[in-house]
Amino acid sequence: MAPSQRRQELITNQKADPYKVCLFLKEGVFPLIQLLIRTFVKNYKSTADRAVRTAYGNLACIVSVVCNLLLAGGKIAVGVLTGSVAITADGMNNLSDASSNVVSLVGFKLGARPADSEHPYGHARYEYLAGLAVSVMILVIGVELLKESFAKVLHPTEVAFSWLMVAVLIASILVKLWMSRLNRQIGTAIDSETLLATAADARNDVITTAAVLAATILTKLTGFARIDGLMGIGVAAFILYSGAMLVKDTINPLLGAAPDSDLVEHIEKKALSYPGVLGVHDLMIHDYGPGSRLVSFHLEMDAKDDVMHSHDVIDRIERDLLVEDGLIATIHFDPVVTGDPHADELKAFLQREVEELAPLANIHDLRIVPGPTHTNVIFDCAVPAEYMTDKQHRGVKLVNALRNAVQAKWPDHFCVIKLEPDYAPVHHE
Repeated sequence: MAPSQRRQELITNQKADPYKVCLFLKEGVFPLIQLLIRTFVKNYKSTADRAVRTAYGNLACIVSVVCNLLLAGGKIAVGVLTGSVAITADGMNNLSDASSNVVSLVGFKLGARPADSEHPYGHARYEYLAGLAVSVMILVIGVELLKESFAKVLHPTEVAFSWLMVAVLIASILVKLWMSRLNRQIGTAIDSETLLATAADARNDVITTAAVLAATILTKLTGFARIDGLMGIGVAAFILYSGAMLVKDTINPLLGAAPDSDLVEHIEKKALSYPGVLGVHDLMIHDYGPGSRLVSFHLEMDAKDDVMHSHDVIDRIERDLLVEDGLIATIHFDPVVTGDPHADELKAFLQREVEELAPLANIHDLRIVPGPTHTNVIFDCAVPAEYMTDKQHRGVKLVNALRNAVQAKWPDHFCVIKLEPDYAPVHHE
């Protein structure tokens, strides 16, 4: 079996994440949601399984499409009959939501395709692309609704009030609340940004529909016809804002967003829990879509330890990260000299200086190379990415300050410092 096929098999067959399953069940699944999940998702507790994850995504998208189409049909019909542009606008928003759900469904289908020779890291980023497409569609709808609402303000028409209209809007609010819960719970269970965005969109729809309901009642009470158009502008503005935020959220992982701090902390704590591990640095996380993340980092172990034993520990960590967390890890072994009083003193001194000068920076890979006339102190200094490029030259200033501090204490010591960006900062209070 080819390595890429074996890797895909390990990811597909990994165990369920107990934390996510417990959270999913503990939150209190609505009876109807639980019934849908038990009926249409086989092995629904195995949320880390690729096939189960796809089944969850398909269920959420299909249910959302059906609900949004029903809501859109009801609102547009009532809006046309009563002449309410706000209700029609809200119905068009539901129609755009249905289109977005279809795009998300396609994204789940394409993202579930296994890795191949042309795409060895899989196709999971299709989900991010689907989310971006959904966000752009929301922006387009928002612009169109804004233009229509402005026209309604300039040229108001009478809106025929009916209790049917009120009933449809109240029903819409209840359905959207349920849809938000459905997508949020499933999105949390399978770690899907697309479904979490859909949940947020449904929650926003509750707000916009409530605004339309308020406009309908206020128009009836005051007789001021422009309230409908003004509320339509408010709804359109809210849609535009939500679309812009969704564009930002979905484009970030495509551009290479910083890894989640909880994930970084989890990886560090997990690695440090193995026997003989002294430290972790140079952590990098590459996100190729949900369920397809590559991790690399340097692992510090005592240079006096048996090399084969250290290698075995590293193999265990790589295997456990894959099976338990779905992370494909590559770990570099860094032997660390321990028990050298001067090296320990120098390292402690540098750490104190860094904490005072730049608390977000850290040092590692310290080596001391003595010579006949001077001693070279060689180490890497990882800093926030901004330190590498900002106009204040904070990175360069930090390097110079560390060199001066060392030479002030040990005149015959010269620092050779490699300044590098910290791609996944791990800091604790």
